[in-house]
Amino acid sequence: MSANGVLPDSEIQAAIASGWISADAPFLADQIQPASLDLRIGSVAYRLRASFLPGAHTVKERLDRELVMHEIDLTRGAVLETGCVYLAPVMERVALPPDLHAAANPKSSTGRIDVFTRLIVDHATSFDAAPAGYKGPLWAEISPCTFSILVRPGSRLSQLRLRRGPPQPRRSTDFTIDLSLDGPAGFRAKRHSGVIDVDAVGACDPRDFWEPLEARRGRVVLDPGQFYIFASKENVLIPADEAAEMAPIRPELGEFRAHYAGFFDPGFGIAPNEGRAVLEVRSRDVPFFLEHAQPVGKLVFEPLTARAAKLYGETGSNYQGQGLKLSKHFAPWG
Repeated sequence: MSANGVLPDSEIQAAIASGWISADAPFLADQIQPASLDLRIGSVAYRLRASFLPGAHTVKERLDRELVMHEIDLTRGAVLETGCVYLAPVMERVALPPDLHAAANPKSSTGRIDVFTRLIVDHATSFDAAPAGYKGPLWAEISPCTFSILVRPGSRLSQLRLRRGPPQPRRSTDFTIDLSLDGPAGFRAKRHSGVIDVDAVGACDPRDFWEPLEARRGRVVLDPGQFYIFASKENVLIPADEAAEMAPIRPELGEFRAHYAGFFDPGFGIAPNEGRAVLEVRSRDVPFFLEHAQPVGKLVFEPLTARAAKLYGETGSNYQGQGLKLSKHFAPWG
């Protein structure tokens, strides 16, 4: 194994034991994934006028009347509405040693319902990163783009990955879109749908939120501003000694974004549970033709510092062995 690289579950557990990661509530066993840690939002959220980066300030110092429209108590559950920007403190906080830094991404279930969430730390000049040696709180910016969501303290929308040393990509591989599937080739989100409880599994009827897409002659047209779910043509396999991340935007491939939740844990897709990447696609400024087997993104692999104690799929995942699949919040299509 590499001295530098992504920390596996055993080292995340050790980081908690050492106090590098602490929390306002006891950690739950299923928070620790093979190479990432689920983050939980706290008891309040702030409705913001706009997104921001704190720069020279702490996040809390920036929460003044000019930025915060109102404060929302989440203790009994609250709805975060489509088209609005919210900020919530995260239960977890970090005190990273000088050789350890962190990156964040939306969880798979969060990206698949088009909820845009980013990590913010004190004095940050970029999103989704805690620099080496950072000591302080974590905050989650949350923006539901298509569906309004019901959240409460402890809801998990994002995950944290710890890395020792600079990123060390071993290799990368392109992936393409599959528009030749039996049944729907993909799904387009319906606007003005109901509310999704982010903690409820299988509670929503997918027909209330999605419409199936047919790929005529192996093609679909993406409408600007619409949100889609597709599947990759290739199976994705993450070896036990590696982790991977999907590049979210590749402008040279076309006018669309192909992924929001980019972490793949070790063990994903290992036989007999071969699985594909689910693509969370949004067209940007113009209508765009997508064709079967067209390249849509890139997967970048990194080494772990040690083999994960438990691989993806051994932790009760909803997405091992997946094909074209909506998020866990929906009952099966059929």
